[in-house]
Amino acid sequence: MAGRRRVSGASVAALCLLLVSLVGCGGGPAVDAVRAQVQSLLDRRAEAVLAHDAAAYARTGTRDGFDNLRAVPFADWSYRVTALDRTGDTATASADLSYRVEGHDRSPVTTTRSLSLSRDRDGRWSVDSDRPARESGQQLWDQGPARAVRGERSLVLGVGQSDGRLRDYAELADRAVPAVSDAWGPGWSRRVVVLVPGSLEGMAGLLGSPASSYRGIAAVTTGATGGDGRAPADRVIVNPDAFGLLGDSGRQVVLTHETTHVATRAHTSAATPLWLSEGFADWVGYRGGARVPAEVAPELAYAVGRGEAPGGLPDDEDFGFSGDADHLARAYESGWLACRLIAEHWGEERLGEFYRAVGAHEHRDGAVEDAMHRVLDTTREDFTARWQNYVKDTLT
Repeated sequence: MAGRRRVSGASVAALCLLLVSLVGCGGGPAVDAVRAQVQSLLDRRAEAVLAHDAAAYARTGTRDGFDNLRAVPFADWSYRVTALDRTGDTATASADLSYRVEGHDRSPVTTTRSLSLSRDRDGRWSVDSDRPARESGQQLWDQGPARAVRGERSLVLGVGQSDGRLRDYAELADRAVPAVSDAWGPGWSRRVVVLVPGSLEGMAGLLGSPASSYRGIAAVTTGATGGDGRAPADRVIVNPDAFGLLGDSGRQVVLTHETTHVATRAHTSAATPLWLSEGFADWVGYRGGARVPAEVAPELAYAVGRGEAPGGLPDDEDFGFSGDADHLARAYESGWLACRLIAEHWGEERLGEFYRAVGAHEHRDGAVEDAMHRVLDTTREDFTARWQNYVKDTLT
């Protein structure tokens, strides 16, 4: 083609060397420089959060959201830029936000944020928006101004809730902590953080799941399982719609159940079946209460009365929130009676030893069987048969 010129490889190399000091061959140094500028910007923004400095926060960009988190007692707050997509004077950054709540979190909560940024005529970057990344759930302050109420052993954070309502939650949590320690032992933080959003939809937003998954569920506990005692912080997240339908004793059982999950988290692993983790939490929740077994396990009692006693301990799949509500209730009730059987026949101390022994395994296969052999001196088959008889005798 007339007028077309070929450029030799040597010419390309020379051109790249000439341009690298200006923009970087392939854009690498320029991107790294912008990324460093954005990281510095977010470092200043984090310092402003910890200092409760609204003016310094505003100098980093939008002030939206600052007032929402002012009441939360943060011990740490930091960003780490993990990706940057720049187009001219605008950019989108992905960053890991890590924070700790003072007096409660041994290790940070880490969540992914998506930040929109822009650059002014003087070359300064600023934050235009800071939102949860697509794969991450919301933080409580993403939903509105957070209020904080401290209990003796608890911190309750709420959105759309009065201080009086939050104090009620704190009183329940303060009673739950010593009840759990009495059953499990003192080897845990003995403090709990409770999050109370304004609605079921708010709860679902915090969990990053559809609201339909948690309809009728009064509360859940989030946190990483595993073994060094420094797992990322647990949070008890309340569904105020369902929780508000419970009576006083039911509310206490729920908060004690969820607090048990906080206490046992370091000894709960992939080897721990849900019938044990949920059954143990229910056992602690109902421990010392006045309700008889048929009142605690009405769905299972109804099934036994129809001659439909369970054929075996429930599988993990039986605990799915999106399934049949009666089936889910029977799974929880079955786990509770299994733990109650161990506490009555082998003793409460052995029940705790059994829980820890199961969780000490790295894998599910053989974990329950080995712990039953070493701690309870029985086999899974014998235990299951004993439990089936116990269910019938207790609920009839």
